[in-house]
Amino acid sequence: MDPLFDEFLHVPARLSVVALLAPADWVDFGFLRDSVGTSDSALSKQVSALAAAGYVVVRKDQDKRARRTYVQLTPQGRSAFQRHAAALERIVALARDSADRPTTDQPAADQK
Repeated sequence: MDPLFDEFLHVPARLSVVALLAPADWVDFGFLRDSVGTSDSALSKQVSALAAAGYVVVRKDQDKRARRTYVQLTPQGRSAFQRHAAALERIVALARDSADRPTTDQPAADQK
């Protein structure tokens, strides 16, 4: 396994959240929920886990009508996401490279 592969971030809901946060500043909780396609409670659980790991910070604001929750990727979270994405890219590249090489079970196209 690639040493930069982050088992914690590889959980699909967490990976989706940090991928959505990576290009943004503060992101509305409702936008995250709708984009990930999950419930408030399931997203809250994942955001809490990410916050406990130091990958995100949560801000709660009160506007005239309702309380709003915003989430932001921390520098630590951004770095972890970039490392994990690079590890995934290397894994995919290795898979592509091995798929391009003929196996010993199958003759090369020019050897038929």
